[in-house]
Formats: sequence, C-alpha cells, structure tokens
Amino acid sequence: MNLAFYKYQGTGNDFILVDNREGDYSGLTEEQIRSLCDRRFGIGADGFMLLNEKEDYDFEMVYYNADGREGSMCGNGGRCIVQFASDRGIKKPAYHFIATDGPHEATIEDGEVSLKMKDVESIQAYRTDSVLNTGSPHYVQLDPDVMHLDVFKEGQKIRYSKEFAEQGINVNFVQVKEPDTLIVRTYERGVENETYSCGTGVTAAALVYYHNDNGFNSVNIETLGGKLNVRYRREPDGSFNNIWLKGPAVKVFEGSISATDHD
Repeated sequence: MNLAFYKYQGTGNDFILVDNREGDYSGLTEEQIRSLCDRRFGIGADGFMLLNEKEDYDFEMVYYNADGREGSMCGNGGRCIVQFASDRGIKKPAYHFIATDGPHEATIEDGEVSLKMKDVESIQAYRTDSVLNTGSPHYVQLDPDVMHLDVFKEGQKIRYSKEFAEQGINVNFVQVKEPDTLIVRTYERGVENETYSCGTGVTAAALVYYHNDNGFNSVNIETLGGKLNVRYRREPDGSFNNIWLKGPAVKVFEGSISATDHD
C-alpha cells in the first residue's frame, strides 16, 4: 500500500496525518502504524491520525498513539487535524468534528487553532497530587524547578506504578512561574517518553492551577516546544466548562511511503 502522508506539529508535538475520507487507509495494522511512527525506521511522530468522513460533522478524528494502538483524545493532535482539514480544502468559519471523547468545536485565526475541550466535572486529589480526565487521563504534580527534572525517570515511576500501570496515565510536572503562567513537562503513555508538548496535559495543568476561584481563567503555558493558552470557566462546585486550548499547528512536510514495508 502506498500511503500519502502529511506531517504536522503543534508546539513540537508531532503527528502523521492521512486523508482517509475515501477509506483507503482504514486497514492499517497496529504494527504498521507503530513502524510509521518510529523515529529511526519510519517517518517519526508522537501519534498518527486518520481524517475520516462522518455524517453530521465536518470530519472524524481517529487517533493512534506512537505504539500503534488507538488512543484517547489528543489536544495538540486535535488542533493539528483542524489545520490539516483546512489545508485539504475543508474550509469553515468554525469546525465541528467528532473524536473518541465526543464532539469538538474549533476555529482558526491569525495562524493559531483554538480547540474546545470536553467539560471536566472534578479534580481528584491523589496524595499530594491531582488526577483528572481532559479527554485523556492525567496525573499532575507540582515541581519547583521543572526544567532540571528527569521527566523520563520520574514520569515512568508514576505511569508504571501499581495504581496506574494497567490503564496507563499521562504524567505532568508543573512549575508555577506566575499566577497565570505555568511551565509544563509531560511523560506520555503510548509514546512512553517525554514529548515536547501535550495538549490534554497542559489543559489538565491549567485546570489544577487556576488563579480565579470562580469564573473566567486564562492560563499561559510554556512547554519544551513552545507556548499554549488555556482559557475556561471554573464553577463554584469545582467543575470546569467552556475549556479552549489555543496554539500553533504547523505543516512540516508531506510525502509518500510504502506501508507494506512496515508490516
């Protein structure tokens, strides 16, 4: 199978995207996808996405982790697939698409993509840290000097701990730089390593470290790959809604590859 692919990145979180509206690539196997994402023997990416047709929506996003397994929601991936849809001729003032965690809205303005995330009912306290689901499960831990932390070592400890090993969890280490500015580094399950950025992860961090008890919050996030913004409303009952993740989504290159070489 000859696969036409497109490589995109959102603050260094990089993805292989394919236009599957004709269903040509629906038969890709877990091993093929894992090989395509391999940074030494394939194209190289943190994840793989299919842009599918879906009735009543502009498109469907189907996301696979770098290990080849279908994954949960990816925030930066969601922003990249919106830009990809636009580049492929799906032009909309506002996008409505569906992903594994339900419907999403998105807009493109001034070279940045804003993606509406799922509402979050609550944050669970776990020891001195926090656990929540922003479309993917996340563990959030405060660190006073996150840029000098061994994220791979410390993230792996939590990800493969007895409590989280079976289902897997993404681990975020957060430094509060200012009340409305965070530095976030993330160990991602499925990649099993630190990534340059994680959209659902920075969203989780922004919700945990809100600066307004009730009402509107806007949190700036610094990651290894660049800057993102998360804005949302925090309600008196501790729930969160109207959550938007904003940042760049950039096409890197395109090409073709024989998927049969990777099965």
